[in-house]
Amino acid sequence: MTNPDYHTIRWAGGKRWLLKHFDEFTPQSYNNYHEPFIGGASVFLHLNPPKHAYLSDSNAELINAYQQIRDNLEKVWSILKTYKNTKEEYYTIRDKANYRVAHKKAARFLYLNRTSFNGIYRVNLKGIYNVPYGFKEYKCLFEYNKLKRLSERLQGTNLIHCDFADCLQNINESDLVYLDPPYTVTHSKNSFIKYNEVLFSWEQQIKLATFITKIREKKAYFILSHAKHRKVISLFGDLGKNVILKRHSAIGGKNAKRELVEEYVFYSKNGGYAGE
Repeated sequence: MTNPDYHTIRWAGGKRWLLKHFDEFTPQSYNNYHEPFIGGASVFLHLNPPKHAYLSDSNAELINAYQQIRDNLEKVWSILKTYKNTKEEYYTIRDKANYRVAHKKAARFLYLNRTSFNGIYRVNLKGIYNVPYGFKEYKCLFEYNKLKRLSERLQGTNLIHCDFADCLQNINESDLVYLDPPYTVTHSKNSFIKYNEVLFSWEQQIKLATFITKIREKKAYFILSHAKHRKVISLFGDLGKNVILKRHSAIGGKNAKRELVEEYVFYSKNGGYAGE
């Protein structure tokens, strides 16, 4: 499922599959919108929040890319339109890792995101991006009109590079907070926690549960996407309602077998705990 109106950033664990269910978890009305794990921004673009949006992530390059699309699209576009989708071009751009000008850094990020293997963002121990070329074919590598529409939607948003817990100060009563922490559902139950410890430690999961408790104490709403696992339900199960959703996931590439996986959505449609 893709959004035909906007250029969207490819991001592992994206939630486009969830959008058709989203009205089920969203309160009828809310004030400001907060998304501390912005990723590919598909939920923000789908919801079109009625008031102010606070969008953040711990990935500095991702936030810079959104900021530059919002504030300096013409400068970013002047670079993007010169790039070619070839293996040689990819590794040339990937090896140029010392950009200091924000819009040039954003253009590099967007190009690598578009042409890398599965849109993965991964760096080595030295902080150097090391994802291989993806051999993905496009009729058009970048479409200016879609970037322009994304830029327009980002106008007025607050884009912040920070840890999710630092977002609490901006959250107030009747705001909506959507949370999509890093996780994978493609490993066996026995190896789930060990593998996900690399993506988002269990200490961070506990910190997230505390964060949600504070959200509810402020009488704000929350929606949390997460993996279906016994430790996940034990940690987050008492914080609100929950449902299990099923989706197909391709394991190992586009020609690999598609298997059915289950994920949790935890949510509150009432501020605080009243009525739940």
